[in-house]
Parts: sequence; C-alpha cells; structure tokens
Amino acid sequence: MSSSGGGQGTRGTAPTFSEEQIRRYSRHILLPEVGGRGQRKLLNSRVLLIGAGGLGSPAALYLAAAGVGTLGVVDFDAVDLSNLQRQILHHVRDVGRPKVESAVDTIREINPDVKVIPHKLALSSENVREVFAPYDVIVNGSDNFPTRYLANDACVFMRKPLVDGSIFKFEGQATVYLPGKGCYRCLYPKPPPPGLVPSCAEAGVLGVLCGVVASIQGIETIKLLLGLGDSLAGRLLFFDALGMEFRQVKIRRDPTCPVCGDSPTITDLIDYHEFCGVPKEVRLS
Repeated sequence: MSSSGGGQGTRGTAPTFSEEQIRRYSRHILLPEVGGRGQRKLLNSRVLLIGAGGLGSPAALYLAAAGVGTLGVVDFDAVDLSNLQRQILHHVRDVGRPKVESAVDTIREINPDVKVIPHKLALSSENVREVFAPYDVIVNGSDNFPTRYLANDACVFMRKPLVDGSIFKFEGQATVYLPGKGCYRCLYPKPPPPGLVPSCAEAGVLGVLCGVVASIQGIETIKLLLGLGDSLAGRLLFFDALGMEFRQVKIRRDPTCPVCGDSPTITDLIDYHEFCGVPKEVRLS
C-alpha cells in the first residue's frame, strides 16, 4: 500500500494555515459553525472510502475539496469505459488503469493538501481490520452484499461510524450507523437470495443519481467529523429520482441483532461469501 500527497500537519495538532489554504477554505472558515477550528479538524481527519465507483467517486471529490486531510480508497478494479457514465473520479485516459491510481491523480489535482492512501485490494475478513484501523469514519460505496455485511460487522466490532449508501436504477438510500446505536444487520439480518437483486451492471443505474446519494454521504461524513447537526443515525433516507421525492423512516437498534444486539451470536468476522451465497471467485471491494 503506497501513499501520495500530503500537506496537513501532524495528526492531533493544529496546523498553521498558509495564505493559499486560507483562500482555498475561506467559504468554510466564514461559517461560524466551521471556522478555522473546524477546518483544522477536517485537515487532521482520516476517512476511508470503500469503492472508487459510482458512490465513492463523488464522495471522494467533495471530501477532498473540503480538505479532509487523509482519504483512503479501497478498490481492486480497473477503469472501464462503461464506468465513465457515473464514476467521475476517472477519465477516458484512465481506461484500463487501476481505479485507485486514477483516484490518487484526480484528488491530487483537486487538492494537494490531501494525502491519498490507495488500497488496491479486495476486502476480506483477513485484512479488513488492518485497513479500517487508521480511519475515523468509513464511507461505504460497495455494490455487493458480502462487502456490505463485512464492512458493517467490522465497524461494529471496531466501534467505527459507518456512512452507508446504495443506489438502484432511479432510487437511492443513505443512513449512518454509529457505535452502539444499531447497524446494517438490524435492518437486514440476512442477505436476499443470490440473484434476486440485480447489480447495476445487470439492471442499469441513472448516472447522476450517484452524485445525489454520494453528496449526502459526504455531508454526513463532514458532520460527523465536525460534530455538527443531527446525523442520519436512526433514520433511513430514501430518494426517488423519477418522482423527485425524499422520504425517511425511523430505524432502531434491534436488541436481537446477531451482531450488535444484547446477546450477539456473531462475535467475529465470518466467511461472507458463504453467508451471502456468493461464489468464492467473486472478490469483495
């Protein structure tokens, strides 16, 4: 795992703003709720993006522009021409390149303050703890159920906030899972039968829908880092692009949840391919 970029102070310290940074972040600094103190928090924050695809791309762009000091990007895939309809981290010149390499270059061009840590790997029960450990917030933009359950369980066990999002055709949803306040399994204890829910590659997706859901994920991530406002924790937000409607439902921690409940039956990471009925050759991202 290599890294590139840099420019923020040592983690836990308050960097002195350069003249360029004052200009760059002036619209944040002008906000009383953010100010210089908040911008310093962002520069010293570490966020991991699971996936550099439809959701990870817009989220990465906005978090980088906002000055989140360290962004980790997990993805093992290469850029394909079909990705460019929605995965705005990547360009025509990147087709065939690893997505994490394209992500590093694009983020560097947006904000050289940001340190980008590319994780060119498939997440697994063996490596997820090591990958997640340095980060303050995990942002999930994965497109398969094994990774969703793996990320959820790892965040529960490691007590890390998870900003979750998903898209399908013309609809999207987003929420936040905070330690001790419920998790993905409280909503979905078991995955759907294999093949029941088609992927975006099979069913299609409206490209700009990704930007709406990923922007919500970006907002929720920054709010968590700064301690601002009311997060989506305890609420599941739905967006219908065709009807241009938002609606939300309250969600609660399930005391019988197998992972975060009062008497959990799953206390360590498991084989998520087997749990979701996905063949072993399908890698997780």
